[in-house]
Amino acid sequence: MAQLTADQLAASVHDDHGHMSVEDSNNNLKLGVWLYLASEVVIFSIMIVGYVLLRINEPDIVAEAHEQLGVGLVTANTFVLLASSFFMVMGLRAMQQGNRAGMLRWIGLTALGGIVFLGGQYIEYRELSHLGIVLGYDLESQWSTLGMRFYAPTFFHGAHVFVGVLWALEVLRRGTKGRYDHNPIGIEMFGLYWHFVDVVWIMLFTLIYLV
Repeated sequence: MAQLTADQLAASVHDDHGHMSVEDSNNNLKLGVWLYLASEVVIFSIMIVGYVLLRINEPDIVAEAHEQLGVGLVTANTFVLLASSFFMVMGLRAMQQGNRAGMLRWIGLTALGGIVFLGGQYIEYRELSHLGIVLGYDLESQWSTLGMRFYAPTFFHGAHVFVGVLWALEVLRRGTKGRYDHNPIGIEMFGLYWHFVDVVWIMLFTLIYLV
């Protein structure tokens, strides 16, 4: 009881001086990330609606595109991205358990997964260009409208993966210096972002490649 009273008194003095507790600071940081992700949801939703309208207005073009394109590479890429999300979870768990080396190893694998995904996307775009599905408008190509509606959300998502890779590398840099030994909030915020990237890709993969 004496210890509890002392803790309560310390918290009261802390509040009286206008200082923010670590927990409150962490909650504010997570709220900021959630607000940012909410704004990204709006942008992705607009792009997805654009593709859905194309599916409704030009079903034959989309159907023919599905016949031309294989999903093997994209499926493998999807698996890599989902695996990287698991690696991120394990990295956060390792740091919460005080295992800095484990955290660095798992977050390193997360960054590697993102790099592999971007490499697979580059290969996919190169193959699509050979089929005439390019970003731009060409009156002589039946794929022009599809290309514009396809590349907008997938490239925008790829840009988010690229940012996520840079963020993961920054987490590694700070982690080697012990930045998260006592407060892993930085890893947790990165995890929120990376999970968002994964969820968006699952939606895009299902809508564009499977449906």
